Amino acid sequence: MDFQMLYWHWLVIGMLLIIGEIFMTSFTMFWFGLGGLMVALALGLAPELSLSWQLLIWAVSSAVFTLLWFKLIRPRMKDRTTAGIARESAIGESGQVIKAPAEELRGVVRFTTPLLGSDEWPFICEDPVRPGDRVYIKDISGNTLVVECRE
Repeated sequence: MDFQMLYWHWLVIGMLLIIGEIFMTSFTMFWFGLGGLMVALALGLAPELSLSWQLLIWAVSSAVFTLLWFKLIRPRMKDRTTAGIARESAIGESGQVIKAPAEELRGVVRFTTPLLGSDEWPFICEDPVRPGDRVYIKDISGNTLVVECRE
């Protein structure tokens, strides 16, 4: 008896993988499930596809979906605002000035590890600072840091 994968087999496999994503935290099984649904669609259009073509379609479509997720969609979903975060955790952190403030323009400070979702922040400072100086966060005003120099 020769077993042949039918469109509904791939439909069930795809749905099981998508449902299985509920129990996983990686958000990767979902894309393999969508790949299974793509094979079901391909088999619905061309029922004579061999198993090797089915597996190739599944592998390629799963890889494309995964690549699109990690390279295009997910990076755009990152929350880059400071709303709702504990500002107390940022007070006292130190960074290095990479661009000094000039007249109406704010300076830019860089932190060695990302702070509140970003490693570079605009800042204002009452003291004169130069690029390379170490500054410490005194307060946060909107999306701008208020920093001070400590000697």
